[in-house]
Amino acid sequence: MRMKTSDEDLARAAADGDADAFANLLQRHYDRVFRLAFRLTGRADQAEDLTQDICAALPTKIAGFRAQAKFTTWLYRVVVNAAKDARRRQASHSRAAAGWGDVEQLRRAEATETAQAMDWLQRAMRSLPLDLQDTLALTLEDEMTHAEAAAVLGVSEGTVSWRMSDIRKRLRALRQEELAQ
Repeated sequence: MRMKTSDEDLARAAADGDADAFANLLQRHYDRVFRLAFRLTGRADQAEDLTQDICAALPTKIAGFRAQAKFTTWLYRVVVNAAKDARRRQASHSRAAAGWGDVEQLRRAEATETAQAMDWLQRAMRSLPLDLQDTLALTLEDEMTHAEAAAVLGVSEGTVSWRMSDIRKRLRALRQEELAQ
């Protein structure tokens, strides 16, 4: 009996909550939806996903069927719109992923630059006299204040400040010498 019922009548019944009518419509048109989804996406896995998404959304969407066109025309419109939405989501994800890729590349470049600067600083520190090495190691990256470093080293705060000034001069000179080469 259901096989002779028109798609439009089944759609109206499904919209009114008739589960058998909905199941019958799905049985009739599932392959058609998949084929169109495949033509729109070009990939079987994407067509399967799209078809499943459409089938999951169809119980809600079918309430919007007004029988102003054939059911298949309405269904094709649903499939085409779902494919457009999927393409938009994919494009948004791609743009977001590309943005994150740029951020990650920048982060890695900064990390590399920081590592290179630290390597240079370690090499440069080894060229300093031991008392300056100790002072720099204690005060590097604001680890300790000049007063705290002075207490550890057993010298005055003024001596630590003088040493830091001397260290800056020596490191600048070393850097200039390396750049000149």
